[in-house]
Amino acid sequence: MKTPYKNIYTVLKLNRLIVLAVVICAAIISIVSVVMVLKVHRDTVNHAFVVNTEGSVIPLKLVSQKENIEVEALAHLELFHTYFYNIDGSNYEKNLEKALWLGNSSVDALYRQKKADGVYNRLLQYSLVQKVLSIKSEVDIQKEPYTFKTTTIFEVNRGSVIDTYELKTTGNLIHVDRNFPKNTHGLLITNFFENSLRKIEQDQES
Repeated sequence: MKTPYKNIYTVLKLNRLIVLAVVICAAIISIVSVVMVLKVHRDTVNHAFVVNTEGSVIPLKLVSQKENIEVEALAHLELFHTYFYNIDGSNYEKNLEKALWLGNSSVDALYRQKKADGVYNRLLQYSLVQKVLSIKSEVDIQKEPYTFKTTTIFEVNRGSVIDTYELKTTGNLIHVDRNFPKNTHGLLITNFFENSLRKIEQDQES
């Protein structure tokens, strides 16, 4: 008795199902493998490992890079605004020289404009003392160049009269090579602009 042949369409359908199942399993395995590799890579980047005296491996959590950037950016802005606005007749040349290392031509242009307007001559002529009281900055570190907004409160001591002012400035920050001690944070202020300056009345301060 002859063995009956299976219907060729049934065989092909079964083969197609087997191939499809194999492809799906392979795809799932590949996806899981990629996810695991990415997780291991992320953990490796975010952790350092040391071996203690007993030979055990101890993971050390590293500080987030963005946190580092934000801290350095805020410190850079505070240093610059202190140098640029905390001045008097005896220190303005030294402070402004330090400030110019922290910004690009936009800072230099503002300095030259102030010089041409006689701002620094008045410091000497009237023995003025310009003292920074507070510096508050906001920095967007999502994408370089980083934009910032800074509010600086400073007072001008004219001897018998002390006036207090609020100055708002804006600009960008970009990375440059660190230069110790002239630019320790490795950042440079660009597009620097003094947006507004207003006198704070005494009744507002109290």
